[in-house]
Amino acid sequence: MFDFSQLRCFATVAEELHFGRAAARLNMTQPPLSRQIQVLERVLDVQLLDRTSRSVRLTAAGRSFLPEAQRILRLAETATHVTRQVAAGRAGVLKLGFTAASAYDFLPRLVIAARAELPDVTLSLREMVTKDQVEELLGGRIDAALVRPPVTHPDLASVRALAEPMVVAVPAGNPLAERATLTLADLDREPFIAYAPNEAHYFHDLVRGLFAEAGIQPRIVQQLTQIHSILALVRAGLGVALVPAAAERLRFEEVAFRPLRLPAPRPAELHLALRRDGDDPLIARLIAILAALPPG
Repeated sequence: MFDFSQLRCFATVAEELHFGRAAARLNMTQPPLSRQIQVLERVLDVQLLDRTSRSVRLTAAGRSFLPEAQRILRLAETATHVTRQVAAGRAGVLKLGFTAASAYDFLPRLVIAARAELPDVTLSLREMVTKDQVEELLGGRIDAALVRPPVTHPDLASVRALAEPMVVAVPAGNPLAERATLTLADLDREPFIAYAPNEAHYFHDLVRGLFAEAGIQPRIVQQLTQIHSILALVRAGLGVALVPAAAERLRFEEVAFRPLRLPAPRPAELHLALRRDGDDPLIARLIAILAALPPG
């Protein structure tokens, strides 16, 4: 079987039609160059070149073989380049899961930064709730996941990607919308649109904990899963809600967003989860991009 060095020698001579110029291009002397082509001809059992003291020309077999040899060399060069790029974390496919709420602001900023830093990497994005992302991550069907904490599975690790304050969403006609900031006590008698305990347990537990610390029992009128659905009901005047600050990006008409003043910060967090045994260099590059990402 022939090897790449023999193909390269043949292709160079075929392009130059001159052994001296071909040898110079390959940084070698003419005798070993001639031997390489002779070995290739013996392997193929055909004559590729007609040689005289004055000229070199391709035989019919040589003319047929040349484009195939060039194609094989290009494929080898491409494979080498791509492999090195993947090993360095500069190429490949990165399969990333994300929650719906992260797409309001954080995910677009992350994608823009990743495309600028890793232009040869293909991002494959999948929207899923945290529970489904964890299952897909453990099964190897995604490489990393933007999830709500805590990440407790022993085979997974996580780094905090985002911490954003909770704000109050108020119907525009509600007197609370006239205030610059609000406290939990201001919501004590207000109808409240809450998060469903099972489908949206992270935000449910976060909001319930805030009210418990303040000693307030909200008057819950609805429990929903998706933040955009909650804001739709706020717009309809059914009550107020607590949502992450990025929800303001949804720009619901007739909904006012007001900062929530708390005794101590209790932000909504988003974590990047990954497998502990993962060795993909792209994950390390993604973590570095996260660390450099400016606040929203």
